[in-house]
Amino acid sequence: MKQVVQNYKSGELAVLDVPVPGCKPGGVLVRTAYSLISTGTELMKVSEAGMSMLGKARSRPDQVAKVMQSVATNGVPATYRKVMGKLDSYTPLGYSLCGVVEQVGPGIDDVKVGDLVACAGNEHALHAELNWVPKNLYAPVPDGLAPRHAAFGTVGSIAMQGVRRGEPQLGDVALVIGLGLIGQLVVQLLAASGVRVVGVDPAPERCELARRLGAAACGDPESAAVEAAVAELTDGHGVDQVYLAAGGGSNQPVELAARLCRDRGRVVDIGKCRLDLPWNAYYEKELDVRFSRSYGPGRYDPEYELEGRDYPIGYVRWTERRNLACFLDLLARGSVDVEPLVSHIADFDDAVETYQRLKDGDLKAVAVLFRYPGRPDRAAEAEAPAVTVPAVRRSGGASTPARSAKAPVRLAFVGAGNYATSMLLPHLAQRDGVELSTVVTTTALSAANAKRKFGFAEATTDLDAVLGDKSIDAVFVVTRHSSHAELTRRALLAGKTVFVEKPLALTEDELAGVLAAVEESGNDRLQVGFNRRFAPLLQEARKRFGARTGPASLRYLVNAGRLGHGSWYLQQGTEGSRFAGEGGHFIDTASWLLAADPVSVYAVAASGNEDLQVVLRYPDGSTATISYVTTGAAGFPKETLDLVADGKVLRLDDFVRASVFMDGGVGRKRWVSSRLPKARDKGQSAELAAFVKAVRTGGPMPVPLESLVATTSATLAVQAGLVGGAPVTLARAR
Repeated sequence: MKQVVQNYKSGELAVLDVPVPGCKPGGVLVRTAYSLISTGTELMKVSEAGMSMLGKARSRPDQVAKVMQSVATNGVPATYRKVMGKLDSYTPLGYSLCGVVEQVGPGIDDVKVGDLVACAGNEHALHAELNWVPKNLYAPVPDGLAPRHAAFGTVGSIAMQGVRRGEPQLGDVALVIGLGLIGQLVVQLLAASGVRVVGVDPAPERCELARRLGAAACGDPESAAVEAAVAELTDGHGVDQVYLAAGGGSNQPVELAARLCRDRGRVVDIGKCRLDLPWNAYYEKELDVRFSRSYGPGRYDPEYELEGRDYPIGYVRWTERRNLACFLDLLARGSVDVEPLVSHIADFDDAVETYQRLKDGDLKAVAVLFRYPGRPDRAAEAEAPAVTVPAVRRSGGASTPARSAKAPVRLAFVGAGNYATSMLLPHLAQRDGVELSTVVTTTALSAANAKRKFGFAEATTDLDAVLGDKSIDAVFVVTRHSSHAELTRRALLAGKTVFVEKPLALTEDELAGVLAAVEESGNDRLQVGFNRRFAPLLQEARKRFGARTGPASLRYLVNAGRLGHGSWYLQQGTEGSRFAGEGGHFIDTASWLLAADPVSVYAVAASGNEDLQVVLRYPDGSTATISYVTTGAAGFPKETLDLVADGKVLRLDDFVRASVFMDGGVGRKRWVSSRLPKARDKGQSAELAAFVKAVRTGGPMPVPLESLVATTSATLAVQAGLVGGAPVTLARAR
């Protein structure tokens, strides 16, 4: 299928051939009929992409702050790879469309194949021939409503949410500053609510359009006519609400709002304009400044948008989806008219030229639609177009796939997210004797990006085809945590060598399913991405520490930090807790240093946050304490480790410095200056080298399967320990 994309680094726009997205549970696959260009938001993004790197930084200071924090945590080279990887990737455009349901995913019963729906979301309602859309981001289109009008559903919801934030009442007078697409819709919604509207925009043609659509008066912000109209309509008191629907760097909108708003009036920011509030003016009138967050309640909440968890109507009357359905209803009943807003309709194949004309100013438009081939033939359109550590059992012995040692190792990736593209693929793409065969994703564009950047031969959304391809030697599972066990199980049964990022499993049942696949197939060729044991600095420190004769005490402080709002790591209902997701890293590292698997786990949590203390006990009496904290200072190193035994101390400081101390003075040390963050190496490259070697030669896997299972079981036991409030014994199954 085809999709409009942009490279944020170069500014290049393209209509790209990408794989068809998979139809996941909880959503529908929609074939687009019309999609709407947001001439404000999207053109701002297109313009930013054409800026220099300095210009991009100035336009997004929030992202610059994140980059600086990443440098402090991960070092300059890793941060550079991560940032440049993101910049030099194709990103999607679009967030408002109408189309026909082509496939219905499990769990969906409110629409069927062939139904017309309006869709929302900058990750799901893209300028693409096909989109997968979760339940709370689509709404059925009422009978008789033209598909090209229904394509306005998302921007209509944005305008509607802004009006709701202003809480207008019958007889109010409102000022709308900025009469672009959103502003024109705000004018109509207010007029339909019994509010008299004054519009402000420097473009005379937009002022005239707003008057035709219901505004009582309109004018240039510099014109005395606007102030005169406000004075006449309000008896000199000022407007009840001001809606800021303007963009740009001028502070004029907020200054005008203060001047024309009444005492204790409301100012609602819908667009993205400069907000240097003149303190005296806002203070003296005690103005109520409010922000309108996109389409309505549910926006940026992954449980609502991705998992389909609706808010009870008794508590949240108007959600994203209910706003979308309400706007469609207003369109169908003629209370709002979007036809006068349509300045241009372009064929989808002409998307790049259309964007360029908009950017250059050759095409002056309020709203532009893309028209897709094969759109629906609809009448309205004709008119207006104690945890048990399971035993590892193998049937018929371990499977070692036969292959030529001279042939390149052919790899397939299932998933191509941030970790895969920044920490795994850069190492594999430059490794001799490795061929990146196929990348599989459910999101078409991520597969296309990975294919372009790392040289995959194929990009697809068809996992079965990859698993059935006998020429592929190994499969990397680098998807979200909830899918790891099932994808690993299927790949093992298909006879593939598997590299799965941590965690291997989120439940005991999932782990049992993986081991059942090993037993059924005899294929135990499995590696979990526990990379820290391969870190060169830690390996050197362990070697210098030497053998020990007595029990050891190990302390591992993980300064994990807080997650950003909206991170999928917060979706504990489906993706498990943060520790379940990454705690295996630290347990594996401790067990490797102590050369044993734990026999018991005790875990306690701090009240009110995700901080954990996990104590592991080992067969020889050694203990390891993992302090996993999210409330520490961001500037402190992420990982520090101390191992003490036999009069010796091993110290690791965030993989940039290690030292070993011995009785009788300071022994030999290995230092890597903390001022050289480029030296930070957490072992991914060495781990991948060991994995590729095992695949090429058919030799043992880098980590025994029994150890991977023990670490996974210990990680799962942490949650059991938190629930039970007592140590959990890890009993080995027989």
